[in-house]
Amino acid sequence: MLLFVTFSQASAYMVKYKEDFYKLYHVHYQQYPDDCIENIYWLEKAAQADFCNPQFVDFKVTDKVQWEKYRYLFQMHINLKLIEQHLRLGRTYDKKCAYFYDAPWKDEYLRNIEKALSCYKAGLYYWQEANLWCEKANESKFNFLFVTDKQNWEDERERIKNGDLNYEKMLKREISRLEKVQSELQEMDYQY
Repeated sequence: MLLFVTFSQASAYMVKYKEDFYKLYHVHYQQYPDDCIENIYWLEKAAQADFCNPQFVDFKVTDKVQWEKYRYLFQMHINLKLIEQHLRLGRTYDKKCAYFYDAPWKDEYLRNIEKALSCYKAGLYYWQEANLWCEKANESKFNFLFVTDKQNWEDERERIKNGDLNYEKMLKREISRLEKVQSELQEMDYQY
């Protein structure tokens, strides 16, 4: 009986291209800090990896110009997703405002504020990267070329170009608010 049982090996799949790492990125309904950190890890790996062969992407690439625009849009999209993940991670440590009764725990709040600030400042770096890739995708040779299979990426590009999508403004607002809360907490004394 055992002679007829065949064992099939599970085929291993090597994750080494941007598209492969991007497939590992996922958003949970309720996202905990570990989920954000995991997504940041996969997205950073995707940003550093090479692109796969054009014949293996999830839409039909017809020419070199379309392939070039796709690469620019993909890099822009990855950086936007990194900003979103850093914002989510920062919000878990964010102290919206300081109250007088927070004085006994001010050291813990200050540590959390430092974590939130580092997340928001990292988001500023990724915003600069996203803008750079958006500018490349907005070159004049792409004026009448749209990657319709990646319409949401095209929409993001257009929103950045028009100024409707501006993470820099939001991140700077959050950083300045958080620095104000940080200074209020530092000035507190515990005396009731």
